[in-house]
Amino acid sequence: MAARPRLLVFNQYYHPGVEATAHLLTELCEALAADYDVTVVTGPLRGRELDPDYERRNGVEIVRLHSTSYDRASLHRRASNYLTYLARALRRGLAAKRPDVVLCMTDPPLVGDVAYLVARRFRAPLVVVNQDVFPEIAVNLQRLRHPALIGVLRGLIGFYLRRADRLVAIGPVMKDRLIEKGARAERIEVIPNWVDTSAVTPRQRDNAWAQEHDVADRFVVMHSGNVGHAQNLDLLVTAATQLDDLERLAVLVVGTGARHAHTVALAQQLGADRVAFLPYQPRERISESLSSADVHYVGLTPGLAGFVVPSRVYGIMAAGRPILAAVDRGSETAVLVEEAGCGIVVPPARPDLVAAAIRSLAAGEHDLEEMGRRARAYVEANGSLDQALERYRRLLLDARGSSAAS
Repeated sequence: MAARPRLLVFNQYYHPGVEATAHLLTELCEALAADYDVTVVTGPLRGRELDPDYERRNGVEIVRLHSTSYDRASLHRRASNYLTYLARALRRGLAAKRPDVVLCMTDPPLVGDVAYLVARRFRAPLVVVNQDVFPEIAVNLQRLRHPALIGVLRGLIGFYLRRADRLVAIGPVMKDRLIEKGARAERIEVIPNWVDTSAVTPRQRDNAWAQEHDVADRFVVMHSGNVGHAQNLDLLVTAATQLDDLERLAVLVVGTGARHAHTVALAQQLGADRVAFLPYQPRERISESLSSADVHYVGLTPGLAGFVVPSRVYGIMAAGRPILAAVDRGSETAVLVEEAGCGIVVPPARPDLVAAAIRSLAAGEHDLEEMGRRARAYVEANGSLDQALERYRRLLLDARGSSAAS
């Protein structure tokens, strides 16, 4: 029998991480394990540093490096996580069995340079899956201000963007951003993120999760996912302070992240009593928790269109729930919500308009059930794991074929 091709994958986060990249990459690698011998080089998770260094799960070999796993709220601690992972990933990658394809996501942002060096060491093609565009996202969020450092980061990221054999953008606006950074248009394929529509399904609004959290008889606006700098949750908290007269309103922020403590403090400072905070929910209960909302809030800080694409949108749609999107017009999220007819889009800097939208939704001025049905139908037709997997299979095969011919 012919040997199966080897796929070597780099990303700092993988199962059992709660990060979007961890979950997406886990689903992708486990699906690709039917065709490839897949090895994932990942880092430790905070609070789970004792997880085994080597593990085989659902056909995928997982290699966990001994990099730091500090809380990411502090920029210098996050940098330590990045640098220790990158150094150890390079060493591990160069000593790996010869891969037929090297693939990486963009967490941390410079992992593409490591993956490029490993790919060139073995003369294998490199595929980079861009989940965000760095350093522009950090600059727009004012997380990076030092001009020299910004210039160095742009140079390092531009280096692998210009040299990768294939690049994946998760939206058309992101493709344009990558081209602006020097990537060759003919090497970029747009493959949106996905959701396993068999794992995330619509449930009754009044379900066990809703009853356990005492929201079964409330009008629930939910954010479920990362509580970071890009999600613009200050806007939601501020809008909630304008809705004290809505007695049945409950605003749930489900998840954690670098801006969690700030968001909790802001809610307390503004007296936003309707806002409650919950941790990430277990994957086996995600259908129930997502279905417990009447509408989901998806925010994106102004100016970030194309630099980052909220990946949680497909999960919300799979659960058959409407979306209130506070995002720039023309962003992937705005286009998706309007194309699917599954929600409302408002500007990302107007808490008064967010409050007005919530008020109209709670008053029954929109058919939430129909919006939810449209959301589910759209994601079944356009955003399933099976569809994305087929596109990745073709992309990897094409990369291998082009490399062999060169």
